[in-house]
Amino acid sequence: MIAIDEQVTPGSLLPAIERMWALSARKIRAIEISDRLKGATPVFTVEGRYMPQGWTEWTQGFQFGSAILQFDATDDRESLELGRRNTLTRMATHVTHIGVHDHGFNNVSTYGNLRRLMREGRIPADERELGIYELALCCSGAVQAMRWSTTADGDGYIYSFNGSHSLFSDTIRSLRALALAHRLGHRLMGENDIAISLLDRLVQHARTTARYNVYYGTGRDVYDIRGRVAHESIFNTNDGRYRCPSTQQGYSPFTTWTRGLAWIMLGYAEQLEFLRTVDDDELEPLGGRDAIEAMMLEAAKATCDFYIEWTPTDGVPYWDTGAPGLVHLGDYLNRPAEPFNVHEPVDSSAAAIAAQGLLRLGSYLAATDAPTATRYRQAGLTVLRTLLNEPYLSTDDAHEGLLLYSVYHRPRGWDHVPAGQTVPCGESSMWGDYHLREVALYVQRLARGESYYTFFA
Repeated sequence: MIAIDEQVTPGSLLPAIERMWALSARKIRAIEISDRLKGATPVFTVEGRYMPQGWTEWTQGFQFGSAILQFDATDDRESLELGRRNTLTRMATHVTHIGVHDHGFNNVSTYGNLRRLMREGRIPADERELGIYELALCCSGAVQAMRWSTTADGDGYIYSFNGSHSLFSDTIRSLRALALAHRLGHRLMGENDIAISLLDRLVQHARTTARYNVYYGTGRDVYDIRGRVAHESIFNTNDGRYRCPSTQQGYSPFTTWTRGLAWIMLGYAEQLEFLRTVDDDELEPLGGRDAIEAMMLEAAKATCDFYIEWTPTDGVPYWDTGAPGLVHLGDYLNRPAEPFNVHEPVDSSAAAIAAQGLLRLGSYLAATDAPTATRYRQAGLTVLRTLLNEPYLSTDDAHEGLLLYSVYHRPRGWDHVPAGQTVPCGESSMWGDYHLREVALYVQRLARGESYYTFFA
């Protein structure tokens, strides 16, 4: 269980955050000039060098988005131009990629961040360029919403790249694409000029995910523990009926893959923030504000509570709460995570994502439930403090990664196992690096009293 530090504050983390940005700048530039990548998308490191995978290119937005966040935090114009140039010249195919559920990752991290900075007055206003960003976001939200399956209970979901039967927990964070497109007044036009509300599909997907991918300790099955998350839910596409839990990257359907858990934590917290900006009249035909917010809040609180309880004391989880090798680690939840152990890897990328989810949920609850809000906020700060220090922060300029001990796909064996080790360790991922930068920017703005950072500006 996380040993929540009640004393850590955003301000107390500023020196470590500033050190992180200095390291981050050098790593962003090293990746950009790498002859090894030759324009390919970096995914994860092998012996400290970023390597491509060449499948869906789902991390390219994190690569270019990282440079944009670097500017946001440090006013480094070189980073801004790097992120801006690559977004305008290399991201268009991601906007119209009909084969993935990752639009919120790729396009909100690039076009969305640039739009936000322009609306915040951080970069010069340019109506033509703003129009490009907003058109890209409108198209991205609509394309994402097209990957749609209906369920027997009258709702639906954005299906994963596995096919129309598959609902991933990851996709909750792609709802940002639908939210931004809706905010910009866009709709998805279907057959016979039927206008499809992107807000409606956002709410339906969130409701379906909360119902089937999140557990609440109500006896759904013998492994039903409140806050546990199934990576994937499987549906019969003939009649829309739910069939079973599943997983692609976790150990089993009945254990919790911790990065999937973290996506749920952050995804619902962000959408709760977004809903505060939506008029009641828009939400009424979709179930009403009270019911929609209650559904999201229940899922967010359950998963955040589970993360706190099922994570080692320093806030870094092992890659799956049911990973078979954990039995050899003894009372591992009551001591800091052991990234060098020989049985199961930790996943620092899950921690970076979860930290932001805890912080945002804490902020959301501050006015209505101060004790719970404080618990989540302090837990998030505790996790971030761990990640901003060794052994998780990469201080070696020869290593292109920023956040060490990230894991991609343990069941497939995609992660590098160093010589002399038995499990993956010491490597980075593009999503882990991006989300460390993102949560650091969030906390930095809090510490400096700057405008509150949201994806919708």
